[in-house]
Amino acid sequence: MPEKLKTTLRYYGISPWEIQVLYEFLNSHFIVIQDEIEPNDEDFVSFIEMEIPLPFNEAFFQWFDFKRWEKVKAIFKEIKRRRGGRNALKIKINFSGNPRIVFTVDSEDRHWFNTAVDKIDFVLELLPYHLDPEKLPSGISEIRYKFDPESARWRPNATSSENKKYTFIENSWKKIN
Repeated sequence: MPEKLKTTLRYYGISPWEIQVLYEFLNSHFIVIQDEIEPNDEDFVSFIEMEIPLPFNEAFFQWFDFKRWEKVKAIFKEIKRRRGGRNALKIKINFSGNPRIVFTVDSEDRHWFNTAVDKIDFVLELLPYHLDPEKLPSGISEIRYKFDPESARWRPNATSSENKKYTFIENSWKKIN
């Protein structure tokens, strides 16, 4: 894996201490560009978006180190704990690659929020199935995942190509425009 790629942290409603701790874990492997933005979602007090310039795969976690990834997840859970219940925190993690993989963690319930954060890396096992060319619409550039509390797992939620959008319903992709 290349060393010191650029990653971007966009955020609002995050304390300087919280962002500094997250920055320290990312700075060991990335040049971190911080972008404090204006709140853009009235449903959330705090927001963090991480742009990871590498594909979501086993090689990323080996390069970044699973222990370091666990610490990043612990920071996310601590930020949620400090904000309490309701829709206090939304986290979006974007992995580059073809297709780009996006995880959004936005559960009101702290237990489900923590479970979602803990299980992001579990998607690695299902990724070959989710990216099966026979099941995936052609030309897609991004797959968005949403945590399903009923089954306690991440599910593909939506995908898009240059001019088409799809949603994942009943174990298949359905065109929505």
